[in-house]
Amino acid sequence: MRRLRIENVSKRFTGERDREVTALKDIGLTIKPGEFVCVVGPTGCGKTTLLRVIAGLDTADTGEVMLDGKTITGLNPACTLVFQQSSLFPWMNVAKNIAFPMEMKGDASAKIVERIQVLLRLVGLEGTGRARTYELSGGMQQRVAIARALAYDPEILLMDEPFGALDEKTRHRLQDILLKIGETSRKSVLFVTHNIDEAIYLADRIVVMASEPGRIIKTLPVDIERPRNRLSDRFIQMHLQVRNTLEAQEG
Repeated sequence: MRRLRIENVSKRFTGERDREVTALKDIGLTIKPGEFVCVVGPTGCGKTTLLRVIAGLDTADTGEVMLDGKTITGLNPACTLVFQQSSLFPWMNVAKNIAFPMEMKGDASAKIVERIQVLLRLVGLEGTGRARTYELSGGMQQRVAIARALAYDPEILLMDEPFGALDEKTRHRLQDILLKIGETSRKSVLFVTHNIDEAIYLADRIVVMASEPGRIIKTLPVDIERPRNRLSDRFIQMHLQVRNTLEAQEG
């Protein structure tokens, strides 16, 4: 497991009417091996852009993305990105979707079959391998997407509001599944969300961002023992602390 470091990263775009937008400005962030970090902030503060730069899908104008001190150029081999929409292949069944990244790596067929079953158990979808993805609920589709991401065997999971379109009950269930995956695999996770409670429930640390320009304004450790109770005094106090930090920027 390697340490991910983002150092002085800035990214600008040209928006409407040729207006220059600073999506990210001087971002500095370190993700330790096995750490779960959530990023919260208003729409337009650069959360998704940050993930894309880390993954190597976008190139920073300035700054560096590093693994154990070595600068990454191009696609980041240690990362896999999970989006809000599952982006599954509808012409493939569940098992084929999960197998796809392993086939691209040239893994042996026997290893692929065994790994599919392990991943289906991990995300709570045993027995669904032959199902078509369009036959599944939104929550089940997102679990398949997570299993497919894990099939790459990444060191770092980058997750862009993966539960944002789901109902509260399904969201809570998937949060628990994701925590179980983290405990089992000890992978690092960088998780973007608009939901403060979700960030507190999941994270070891919460990174709060502001917009115009997109920047980190505060990093808050979440010193609450797991499993976390969303109705506990400490949880509610943490919610107020994060919300007040965000609202102070709006004012």
